[in-house]
Amino acid sequence: MNPRRLKAMIKKEFLHVLRDWRSLFLALAIPMILIMLFGYALNLDLKNVPTVVWDRSRTPQSRELLSLFDGSPYFSIVDYLDTYRAVQEALEKGRAIIAIVIPSDFADNVLGGGKTRVQVIADGSDANTSRLALGYVRGIGMLYAGKIQVEQARFRGLPEPAPPVEMEPRAWYNPDLRSQNVLIPGIIAIVMIVIAAMLTSVTVAREWEMGTMEQLISTPLRGPELIFGKITPYFAIGLADVATAVLVGQWFFGVPLRGSTALVFLVSTVFLTGALFFGMMLSVSLKKQVLANQAALLAGFLPTMLLSGFVFAIENMPFPIQCLTYIVPARYFISLLRGIYLKGIGLEILWFNALLLAIYALFMVVLSIKRMKMKLE
Repeated sequence: MNPRRLKAMIKKEFLHVLRDWRSLFLALAIPMILIMLFGYALNLDLKNVPTVVWDRSRTPQSRELLSLFDGSPYFSIVDYLDTYRAVQEALEKGRAIIAIVIPSDFADNVLGGGKTRVQVIADGSDANTSRLALGYVRGIGMLYAGKIQVEQARFRGLPEPAPPVEMEPRAWYNPDLRSQNVLIPGIIAIVMIVIAAMLTSVTVAREWEMGTMEQLISTPLRGPELIFGKITPYFAIGLADVATAVLVGQWFFGVPLRGSTALVFLVSTVFLTGALFFGMMLSVSLKKQVLANQAALLAGFLPTMLLSGFVFAIENMPFPIQCLTYIVPARYFISLLRGIYLKGIGLEILWFNALLLAIYALFMVVLSIKRMKMKLE
């Protein structure tokens, strides 16, 4: 590559990007919008699940049980009902996701030491929330049962019963199990795919559609010089977007960055390179802006969103889909970011993911240059 021609090409592309202020504004604003949108809207934590109660016992014992639900941050008792029809109506209208029905003989069974059953009805049309909520309901039930056993033992003058097995759960690296701590690093991959692949996918295609490619071909410019010259402005924009994502993640959402900030930028640079040249390869191959942009959306954004482990756990996917995720580079990038962000580990552990990401980036660079033909067909 000739440095003078490459420098001239980079200058031309920077001027083009600066003159197209609408695209530049979108390239810089989209990361902020996506992070705010995903960070606030895509929250997998369970909080204030609307709950209705039919307390058929109406005793101090039933109220004590309900106080555990009322004092929990996971449930919000929105109404007290008195018929099954009202319970069904609350679930059907979406006013509640959980309904608790306490039987009329609840207090007699509790005081008499007998077994009692409390009916808990969940709205299965919201399967994920209902599954999580039922888990917390079981926890509260076990807490109440243990409390009753202790009180009965004290009343009879017996020692407090000790459980045969006591579990002591601990969540390392994310003690509060905040979903935002897991999602925000993944959003960086989404932002970079959107900015890098989708913006660069129209660069060369636009030259072909506007008829200016023939002018470039008539110059001494070589294919690699054209590609690297066009990539450079978007590379700078991509790094600025990474910095924005890191700062917003820490300042707005309090996501801890326990590892090296420099390592975050290093692996982001490798992934950004692969994503930029992936978009460039589409632009060079398809030569149509709309077609290249749609291909970038289908082959870049959707796999990153669905198959990278960003939202949906790869371990829960069917085996053929799990195999498919191995060809999605964002899978390795998100794994790297979560390791650096939450575990504070470095390349001594994450080197294999970094190596695969580097191979992907190198492959995309070579493929883009090979596909670029500086001649009319």
